[in-house]
Amino acid sequence: MSAPGFWWRTPPAVPARLLQPLGAFYGAATLSRMRRPGADAGIPVICVGNFVAGGAGKTPTVLALAERLAAIGERPFVLSRGYGGREAGPLRVEPARHGAAGVGDEPLLMAGHVPVIVARDRPAGAALARSQGASLIVMDDGLQNPSLGKDLRLAVVDGAAGIGNGLCLPAGPLRAPIEGQLGETDAVIVIGAGEPGEILARKARSAGRPVLRAALSVVPEVRARLAGLSVLAASGIGRPEKFAATLRENGASIVGERRYGDHHPYAASDVAALIADAKAQGCVVAVTEKDMVKLEPLWPADERERLLAVPVRLGFEDENALAALLRQALSGSGAAAAAHP
Repeated sequence: MSAPGFWWRTPPAVPARLLQPLGAFYGAATLSRMRRPGADAGIPVICVGNFVAGGAGKTPTVLALAERLAAIGERPFVLSRGYGGREAGPLRVEPARHGAAGVGDEPLLMAGHVPVIVARDRPAGAALARSQGASLIVMDDGLQNPSLGKDLRLAVVDGAAGIGNGLCLPAGPLRAPIEGQLGETDAVIVIGAGEPGEILARKARSAGRPVLRAALSVVPEVRARLAGLSVLAASGIGRPEKFAATLRENGASIVGERRYGDHHPYAASDVAALIADAKAQGCVVAVTEKDMVKLEPLWPADERERLLAVPVRLGFEDENALAALLRQALSGSGAAAAAHP
């Protein structure tokens, strides 16, 4: 499903104002849950979440943190609820055995880079990770979930979208009032440029929270191929316009777009339509990595050259500030106190 357009209009539009009382009730209930103490995992837990419903860049952030933690000798495991998958877990994701319908598209994508545990019961998932040798957990989403204690709570914000109209679901995209959520967050990561992100960064600093700047970039080998390439942009993500912008910024010529709902469960009919469109346009179908894990098993081998995944990686403006936060989480001495806003 796509987010309602009025979520992103400021000042809030009439539909948002009508839903505002319901949003206030929902937000208060969520914030109350966030403040409950969670179970001790026995190893450090770094939570990567967001303030709003929908995509903000959590998956590339989780992968970037896992990569940096592994580089300093840690054995990070990602813990995910497995949104969109039927498996309740706890189980370890095995790309050769599992599919997106079972474990979810994002866990399947991440399992190609780092050990991933899927579990609706977060403490049970943490216990499985620990039993399999995890030295720490990077929790994918769950900022608002109190079931597991967290040593570092990071909120990811899309700089171009920010927090929309600043209201809570269903009146706006916020899961709880922003002031309350900032109080339950140790640091904020703003990905990409944009005035909405700047506004949120100022709020975070005013609340005494460190702000880290980061940016996504297409991996070099794919960036080189995109230059001058005619593509049909197909994506089933929270903000498909962001994927289209990435393609244009890297020199691709978009001849058409196919926008599906977030976590779209692709079928053979979708693949046939995409291939037919690409042939008619004389182009390649460009997709996100998240879409690729679902499309590749359905894609005919003799048409494989028409399918191009566009992987992105997250880079931080201040690696030292990030390293300081991670060190504090590993030491258990309070990450928020280590960094300066």
